[in-house]
Amino acid sequence: MNTQVKNNIVTGKPLDRVDGRLKVTGAAHYSAEIPMQNIAYAALIGSTIARGSIKTIDTSVAEKSPGVLAILTHLNAPKFVKLSTFATGGAGAENRIPLSDGTIYHSGQYIGVVIADTFEQATHAANLVRVSYEEKSPITDIESQRERAILPKGKVGFTKEADTMRGDIEQGLAQAEVRIEQTYITPTEHHNPMEPHATTAVWEGDKLTVYDATQYTFGVRKSLADGFGIPEENVRVVCNFIGGAFGCKGNMWSHVPLAALAARSVQRPVKLVLTRQQMFTGVGHRAETEQKITLGATKDGRLTALAHKGISHTCEEALGEFVEPFTVATHMLYACPNLQTSQRIVRLNKGQPTFMRAPGEAPGTYALEAALDELAYALKLDPIELRLRNHADIDPDSNRPWSSKSLKECYQLGAEKFGWARRNPEPRSMRDGRYLIGMGMATATYPVYRFGASAIARMMQDGSVVVQSGSHEMGTGTATVMAQLAADALGMPFEQVRFELGDTKMPRAPVSGGSATVASVGTAVEGATKAVRAKVLEMAREDKRSPFYNVAETDIAIQDGKILHKTDATKSETYADILKRQNMPQVEASFDAKFDEANNKFSMHSFGAQFAEVRIDPDLGEVRVTRFVGAFGTGRIMNYKTARSQMLGGIVMGIGMALHEETITDLQTGRIVNASLGEYHVPVNADIPAIEPYFVEEIDPHVNPMGAKGVGEISITGVAAAVANAVYHATGKRVRDLPITPDKLL
Repeated sequence: MNTQVKNNIVTGKPLDRVDGRLKVTGAAHYSAEIPMQNIAYAALIGSTIARGSIKTIDTSVAEKSPGVLAILTHLNAPKFVKLSTFATGGAGAENRIPLSDGTIYHSGQYIGVVIADTFEQATHAANLVRVSYEEKSPITDIESQRERAILPKGKVGFTKEADTMRGDIEQGLAQAEVRIEQTYITPTEHHNPMEPHATTAVWEGDKLTVYDATQYTFGVRKSLADGFGIPEENVRVVCNFIGGAFGCKGNMWSHVPLAALAARSVQRPVKLVLTRQQMFTGVGHRAETEQKITLGATKDGRLTALAHKGISHTCEEALGEFVEPFTVATHMLYACPNLQTSQRIVRLNKGQPTFMRAPGEAPGTYALEAALDELAYALKLDPIELRLRNHADIDPDSNRPWSSKSLKECYQLGAEKFGWARRNPEPRSMRDGRYLIGMGMATATYPVYRFGASAIARMMQDGSVVVQSGSHEMGTGTATVMAQLAADALGMPFEQVRFELGDTKMPRAPVSGGSATVASVGTAVEGATKAVRAKVLEMAREDKRSPFYNVAETDIAIQDGKILHKTDATKSETYADILKRQNMPQVEASFDAKFDEANNKFSMHSFGAQFAEVRIDPDLGEVRVTRFVGAFGTGRIMNYKTARSQMLGGIVMGIGMALHEETITDLQTGRIVNASLGEYHVPVNADIPAIEPYFVEEIDPHVNPMGAKGVGEISITGVAAAVANAVYHATGKRVRDLPITPDKLL
């Protein structure tokens, strides 16, 4: 519709979160906080071995414990039909159906569930169950299985073959005047959101309602419907709020169907909340990677060859397969005529790895950007200049033009804000008293993903608007941004629009992952609100009582919720006036957003530049990040406050990746030995300096109608490398295995 909308634009403004007051006052109900009558509680029993099988499982004492309603194990649990995985349209993380048999594949694997009247009773009874095992030595480390590494079954990161070649890598290396060949290691990491996974399940006859901490309500619905052999319309999945996820809640893990099974078994609502320790064993992690980077370049810094090869771990075949796609960014980040990538996996007795913020790009950019830094020192070339000399003007892998690219502007803005020009390039040359000072930088990147999504908009008789889509609020500000988009599309004040989400009774929404929510759901929201606007205006143009009867669309404007005639100032009315005159309680319209990725003419990515300053105690090896600046080109920013918050969070995670985070497994038993927030080190306030994120103004008309690319995941990419490169600059010592701890510097 050609109607001109001239209201004060709210999209992009740093508006407060619409759910902020609910959260800070405790009024927001998360999945473990849903008020429920006659609720029972479930506690999971985890395996104490990492490989083998159950010989006996004695529940007799536990069954007699006060309050116990039922105990389900592989010996008595009703069997699921199947649990659809991502590959089959669901959300199931693992191929194996829980409690299907007594085989053990990893430590902490769920082997039973206790249901009782209270949480304390369920937990106590779970500790009374006695299990004996036929134990085998677990396979727990990559090194021992290196010769058994296998080719992944599917594509790496859904897009690339495990082995690829562009040009002639041997010829490129032969042409090189300078070569870098190093191996970089990233450890297993866990997501550790503040809210643990939680599921509350309620049956009413053959209809199931599940309140679940999930990033994919519709995927969970399909998996549960398939698992219980009931129609999808009989399953409702609700997720009003998520207290952090970072990827681990993108899948449906086995505790979800077990909660539903428990509720059906005792014919009561059942609540199941994972313990912090179970968050380390039952809901995925970022896999350990070992990455070998080979770079060849001319003396003036032009890349002639780039090889990125490596290995990561996955789980036993019975559970499935997940490949950490650490080579995906290498394909497109720099202009290099000769490229080779290769990935292999080893199967270990660990739970299945999964998506974790910027899966692939986060560990991959660490290795690649650290290697680029090493090349810059070998060439005696400024690290930014080296990257500029290898800037890819088009996507070197697909030969498609970029939909937009502001990487050069990010380098310039980041360097200016950081004060890069003050850096003495010589390692160990900068000090603050007795402390060593280092400066490092790295490139950030993340692709643009778009998934099909739907939304419905309802304009009420009072002129207010409610927009719905079954998307998710993970704390990123989705509900706020969608209301901003709708307000602008309707030309009405932000306060008159409400966006509702988190329920499969609403129009279908995709998984909230891949930084794709605004691009996907936002397109549907904008389409639905424009459609309802068009309906209401058409009603006015067809109503002889309206001042806009038979007025051409091109002569109508909307400003601050009021419909105006462009040339006749005496003619005006509101949306509410139109609906009241028609005696209509509401008008609604829906929109399905679809994207033709197969015929996309552009390569779509976000880019950025990360800059870190560190201060290191030369006697103790203690590393402190003292300043951090990030500059990003991520299309149109929907809300500067929530976007800035996303950048802060990603950079904090990146600093944790560089200096703190490491999941440690006992190689003899296969048990995780630091499965708590006391022993698994994540950054705290004292570890984090003032972070300065900046956005380059970038207009991208190709990605979606809003021109938004997504900000959630690019923010962590390049951070670990920038910190590691700063550590080398400060000390002259290159640490290539994360995290960088004092023992590695002394």
